[in-house]
Amino acid sequence: MKKTFSIFILLSAMAFAQFNVVASYPYLGKIVQAVGGDNVKVKVLASPKFDPHFIIPKPSLIPAIARADMLVANGAGLEIGWLPPLLKSANNPKVRIGTEGFVDASHAIALIDKPTAVSRAYGDVHPEGNPHFDTDPHNIIPIAKYLTQKLSRLDAAHKAAYQHNLSQFISRWHAFLNTFDRQMKACKGKQVIQYHELYNYLLKRYDIHAVATIEPLPGIAPSSKHTLALIQKMQKEKIKTILQDPYHEKKTARFIASKTGAKVVVIPHDVGSINDTETLEALYETIAKRLCH
Repeated sequence: MKKTFSIFILLSAMAFAQFNVVASYPYLGKIVQAVGGDNVKVKVLASPKFDPHFIIPKPSLIPAIARADMLVANGAGLEIGWLPPLLKSANNPKVRIGTEGFVDASHAIALIDKPTAVSRAYGDVHPEGNPHFDTDPHNIIPIAKYLTQKLSRLDAAHKAAYQHNLSQFISRWHAFLNTFDRQMKACKGKQVIQYHELYNYLLKRYDIHAVATIEPLPGIAPSSKHTLALIQKMQKEKIKTILQDPYHEKKTARFIASKTGAKVVVIPHDVGSINDTETLEALYETIAKRLCH
């Protein structure tokens, strides 16, 4: 009787054991949680307060990766500077690059801005294309579908639950997109400059024209010469909006604004990157409010 009871307890524990998922960035964690529901336990590695290119690979992150059943990365080279050392130290065969458990979200997206040549002369370019596809909310659904497909393979016992959660999430997200798209119509045709080519997917979706960047090249700090040329261009073309991300220095944007009469608009790039953006919906609602009003 005692043995039978012990087996029952063991089987019950296995039935209610959560599938461990590690996500590189907060927005990915939110999508995994939405489709995974109670069957997954999600750990996010990177803080949204910092440049997603240059996250510090803290040793404290290693245990979560070592226990992970699945790791979800943004991909397209965004984590190249910090995730590989953590993966090596964690030494978890389930989530090594190239395995089923290492999930690259960029595989669900048609990447834009693919360079014709890769060289340090062009700055910190991403050979696969622009990795900042999460700025377009229409990319959330293909990512959710891709992650659900992977979850269903790796944790087949809960496939039905994952598919059900995905269906509910897609229905909710389509309703959200209908509202968001209406809000963004007010921005159509708007001319802006941005610090880094961070919002290209968003701008392309809604026919907003990025005329230039404060960075002369990706990852290269603005020089005085480039800044002055940018001021002249904005004055000539009457460009009145500067898109500033939360993590780059803001002094240059403010200086340019003071010389051109432009407005500096801080746009969040991920869930939690600024106040009141703790959900996916709140992230994009804040973008629409700040950019189009």
